[in-house]
Amino acid sequence: MANAASGMAVHDDCKLKFLELKAKRTYRFIVFKIEEKLKQVIVEKLGDPTQSYEDFTSSLPENECRYCIFDYDFVTAENCQKSKIFFIAWSPDTARVRSKMLYASSKDRFKRELDGIQVELQATDPTEMALDVIRGRAN
Repeated sequence: MANAASGMAVHDDCKLKFLELKAKRTYRFIVFKIEEKLKQVIVEKLGDPTQSYEDFTSSLPENECRYCIFDYDFVTAENCQKSKIFFIAWSPDTARVRSKMLYASSKDRFKRELDGIQVELQATDPTEMALDVIRGRAN
């Protein structure tokens, strides 16, 4: 269950909530955090479907790393309603070095647990995950 490199386990709730977002669209976003004492990734926050991208970004801590899933709805040039599931690795420059290393070393293992991610994004400051960036990567 744990990753040999970082020793991080993934709480079953993480996979469960992700499946609910993917299959039932129960949530707009999920924010995950590494609980260092428990040595596992846990669900920190769930955003209901009515919440906006701004609600999502404002829920991220300014100086701490997080993994996030965001379900982005958009309309294509052909006027088709679509959605893409984004995996965002939030690793602000101001976060502790140890925390950044922990999140970086656990990311691939964690992502493998979440089957159905369509776009991956790495962000070290809010401009790298602005809505324009999301829009650009969705098409």
